[in-house]
Amino acid sequence: MAFDAVVLLSGGLDSYTAAAMVQRQGFTLHALSVRYGQRHAIEMAAARAVAQSLGVARHVEIDVDLSAFGGSSLTGDTPVPKDRDIDRAEIPSTYVPARNTVFLSIALGWAEVLGARDLVIGVNARDYSGYPDCRPEFIEAFERLASVATAAGVNGASFTVHTPLIQMTKAEIITTGLSLGLDYGLTHSCYDPAPDGRPCRRCDSCVLRALGFAEAGAIDPVLAS
Repeated sequence: MAFDAVVLLSGGLDSYTAAAMVQRQGFTLHALSVRYGQRHAIEMAAARAVAQSLGVARHVEIDVDLSAFGGSSLTGDTPVPKDRDIDRAEIPSTYVPARNTVFLSIALGWAEVLGARDLVIGVNARDYSGYPDCRPEFIEAFERLASVATAAGVNGASFTVHTPLIQMTKAEIITTGLSLGLDYGLTHSCYDPAPDGRPCRRCDSCVLRALGFAEAGAIDPVLAS
């Protein structure tokens, strides 16, 4: 018997890999992508391509414009950091305040409507910038919140937030995805792409992606095309 799961799908390689790993476990995926005012809006096109590749049951795109608040170089006019030494103990300007809390809350609402008890998010606490909402402590707290914030929870149901990548390096993520036959040429990671969508190759996300492919001994198809 297949169970339903709501997966947060950004169009990046992390969410693609996390979704594929959970799908391999037998879950039927319902994909949720959020336009939150991000400057790298091209990732929505990537999310559509990834959702089609995965064969999800349904892909919902929703607008929640966090740029109205600002507070991040991804949603405002502050320059995206480039060509820097990444300090994983530092919370960078690309952190979007409470983004994963907002996204998981929306996913939780849809899951309750579907009768699903499983959410999927591609957060990573080991080999990524120091975002507080990518840590195991946050995920555990959200699961507790879900149990008291929903009718299903009050009636005894429990929700699980699947984070299959949380302790993996970027190279391990890429190696896993390639073993699953994923086409990373469909994905987009750059925080500050050119108007035609080409990655800048200099922001934190581009640097970490390049390092991951190098350590995995693989060629990034986005750069090879």
